[in-house]
Amino acid sequence: MRREPTEAERKLWHLLRDRRFSDFKFRRQVQIGPYIVDFVCPAKRLVVEADGGQHAESGYGERRDIWLKAQGFRIRRFWNDEILHHPEEVGDTLWNDLDGATIHDVNVLKETKEQ
Repeated sequence: MRREPTEAERKLWHLLRDRRFSDFKFRRQVQIGPYIVDFVCPAKRLVVEADGGQHAESGYGERRDIWLKAQGFRIRRFWNDEILHHPEEVGDTLWNDLDGATIHDVNVLKETKEQ
């Protein structure tokens, strides 16, 4: 079920839509199997979570992470304060996650930019 984004989620969404990340398509609040994730880049199998402790059910996050990893997703979680007060560091971390996914992916990205 969709909900209104928090301030941190809005800031993270703007960061993910920044020019630096334009080659990577992120989607917001997507259902993957039984779980809804904050952001996902399907091409890189990367899930990005803005974690402010919004899950009331104990153990929900752990079960979701185990399930997502079993499906081949990598998960990057940031605390709301990190996103709000250190967006450049968050951006750098995400860039490293995306750029370092596989050598093949990086080469394809470089070839696409050169054309």
